[in-house]
Amino acid sequence: MSILGTVREVLTSKPAAKSRPDDGSKGAYWCDDCNVRIRDVDLEGEATCPECGQEMRFEGASGRSCAC
Repeated sequence: MSILGTVREVLTSKPAAKSRPDDGSKGAYWCDDCNVRIRDVDLEGEATCPECGQEMRFEGASGRSCAC
């Protein structure tokens, strides 16, 4: 295969459907006042914002484009 063919293959190949490991995350907790986000698998204890102390809301992951 030529170098041009290799470059074309790299540019046109699609990433694997699941490129991140499955760590069991179901979503993230958000603080609407501070815009702080903590993934559910990274949360220790209660879902309170580390910046302001307010209760954070849970938002479930929704598809491949989710930032979670």
